[in-house]
Amino acid sequence: MQKLTNNLTSDYWGAAQQLKSKRARRKIVAYVESYEDVAFWRNILGELENEERYFQVMLPSQRSLAKGKKMALFTALHEVSLGKNMIACVDSDYDYLLQGATLTSQTVNTHSFIFQTYTYAIENYHCYSETLREVCTQATLNDHFWINFPQFLTRYSRIIHPLFIWHIYFYRQRREKELLMQEFHDLTRLTDINIRFADRTLELLEKRVTRKLAELERTYGAERTSCTKCEHDLRQLGVMPENTYLYIQGHHLMNNVIMRLLTPLCGRLRREREDEINQLAISEEQRRTELACYHHGISPIDFALSKNFAFKVLPEYQKLRTDLATL
Repeated sequence: MQKLTNNLTSDYWGAAQQLKSKRARRKIVAYVESYEDVAFWRNILGELENEERYFQVMLPSQRSLAKGKKMALFTALHEVSLGKNMIACVDSDYDYLLQGATLTSQTVNTHSFIFQTYTYAIENYHCYSETLREVCTQATLNDHFWINFPQFLTRYSRIIHPLFIWHIYFYRQRREKELLMQEFHDLTRLTDINIRFADRTLELLEKRVTRKLAELERTYGAERTSCTKCEHDLRQLGVMPENTYLYIQGHHLMNNVIMRLLTPLCGRLRREREDEINQLAISEEQRRTELACYHHGISPIDFALSKNFAFKVLPEYQKLRTDLATL
């Protein structure tokens, strides 16, 4: 494959396109982090296409299989020159919340042609609480109401919010070791889940978090004022007690919170539907046919989540869309 050179710039790309027919649409290349990101960015960018422009979503490297945010930013900043015809689209991670505390955060938050999710990652959008009932229905074809997801995740967020503030405060201070991400994940994962008594799972979570908060107060109580200021700053960025789950690491949210909740729930909903078929079938042939039809119609839970795009009412998404509309 031909090696990319510094001649591959947004301006060069734009000039090359001017040589085409005046009626040809302008192509905007969008570099993304990985395969999983292509569908998300294709979806949002597709909404912005018109008679004058269209987008082509590409992986970060044209020379290797290297992927990830670092690779996307390296390509965007060093191998090409971003502009109206070339953009980079990345997960925010903590960069949005760090507000320039690191070089990467400064770059992501200030570059006119780097666009970020504002939530930690794409996975946080797919786990939007108001859409999870529909995800369960798609994965089970059973709309039996068991868990109020918005209520559950609001309470979950309020429980972990004070701990998350300390976590980001330390990251802003470049003192990540005081509360490493892995420890934060260990403290905020869901355990001992019983879908009949989901509140008990949150009570166990609250006990773990409360113990850790007491430890932090004993050790870093003198920094309480600074931590409170950090909390105020994060509120200005959109991090509220009730929506903190949108800003924690996306894979942690999906794997250790949402999937741990949905897996037993969807299992129960599927068994309910299968029991109904077994009871109502008037013959063995009808039972087998109906079960086969049912199993063919349901989706794996993770697949249903990945195809969930009903999150576009979120303020974070609207902010991202407004940014992209400036192109």
